[in-house]
Amino acid sequence: MHSAISMNKTEILDAALNEFSEGYFGLSDENRRTLLISLSKEYDLNRTQLRELMKQYLELELRTGDKDVDIVHEEEGSFSAFYRIERNLRHSLKPMYEILFERLNTHPGGLRFLSTMRADILSLLMEENLAPLRALDSYLKEKLITWLSPANLQLHNITWDDPASLLEKIVAYEAVHPISNLLDLKRRLGVGRRCFGYLHPAIPGEPLIFIEVALMKNVAQTIQEVLWDDPPIAESEATCALFYSISSTQPGLSGVNLGKFLIKRVIDVVRKDMPKISTFATLSPIPGYIQWLLSKLASAERSTSTFREMLLKPEEENALLDATKELASGKNGMEVMRNVLSTHHEWVNSTSLREALQIPLTRLCARYLFLEKKRGKALDSVGNFHLQNGAMIGRINWMADRSEKGLKQSAGIMVNYIYKVENIEENAQSYFSKGQIQASSDVMAYIEVIIFHQRTSVVNMICTSLPY
Repeated sequence: MHSAISMNKTEILDAALNEFSEGYFGLSDENRRTLLISLSKEYDLNRTQLRELMKQYLELELRTGDKDVDIVHEEEGSFSAFYRIERNLRHSLKPMYEILFERLNTHPGGLRFLSTMRADILSLLMEENLAPLRALDSYLKEKLITWLSPANLQLHNITWDDPASLLEKIVAYEAVHPISNLLDLKRRLGVGRRCFGYLHPAIPGEPLIFIEVALMKNVAQTIQEVLWDDPPIAESEATCALFYSISSTQPGLSGVNLGKFLIKRVIDVVRKDMPKISTFATLSPIPGYIQWLLSKLASAERSTSTFREMLLKPEEENALLDATKELASGKNGMEVMRNVLSTHHEWVNSTSLREALQIPLTRLCARYLFLEKKRGKALDSVGNFHLQNGAMIGRINWMADRSEKGLKQSAGIMVNYIYKVENIEENAQSYFSKGQIQASSDVMAYIEVIIFHQRTSVVNMICTSLPY
């Protein structure tokens, strides 16, 4: 590693980079940890030099006011000193490991290696949240964002005729809706379907990220109609391009938002090739919903009756208690709901229980998607991704994904995010700067009910707690 950073002769440097990358892959997890911590600490900034330069810079005097000829010449020399120290400051603010990153990026196989190295750094940070490692990760991430700009990426329409090695990667990396067999893959690449991926010349034959698209008459409400309805409509009849799966293939590129550029490029390509398509939407999972809801229900159970948040309306609670007499127990509706959702998914097979759960689960899902935030942005990771790309929340779909995964994550609920081409940039900017979320009138109707219910609950709690 030291040789790869310090050597300058091309032939020696190439050999050092080869030996470093090959040797790295041969290390145990513990030795990789030792090396990465060493890289983050021993090849960081030279802070002694940086402090000295800052001191020199602050000691320089910047004259202002009326100037005669002699002062102008004197200031020319003063500004030269400023420029010189500023140049040195810029150089001193670059850690030494930047040299390693830059050299690996131009080395054959180096970009793939850097992605692997960052995946290891991220894994290590989950165990040891060390400041030097965070700085190393942040610096490498910024470099990868620059090197993987859209100008350096190639959009490829993946088809059944592509090499088997590439198709195998699509099957292996599909993260949203697993591809069950070759027939399933062929359907996803066939009539009425598209698959686009971003490739980089330094990592040939392997998409860094890919998106699957269904060409449809209307925005789909269930994943079953996207994956299994057969045959698909004639492409000439399609008016909607539905994005139903987007998968990143490189863990080391986490936080490098290639999906943002990919979606916009695909919209441009589809609009050009198929002018009749005017609607662009997703059918998206809601991976954190049930986990959030169970946490809310548990918190409500722990609270005193006076300050307990009532997540269910009285009529919803009564309907749920009536429907679960034989399937679940609990002293109130919220405890019953928590017990039902915490167990296996037998409730899906009960018509009465599905009907009792549909309204409250849909309303609470609207709250989760629109109101629940973290650092001013949507709490749901998939929602945050699409909202920062300029989408709006369109429709919440009940029983849209009845797979084991879908029921566990979101009680089978999925959501359509809508990309209105004319509003994408405006929506993205308002979300990025103010955290504002755009949503359809149907979703906003749920939100208005929730806000009214919350205000009523607060008033009731205040009145209950008053000493009269």
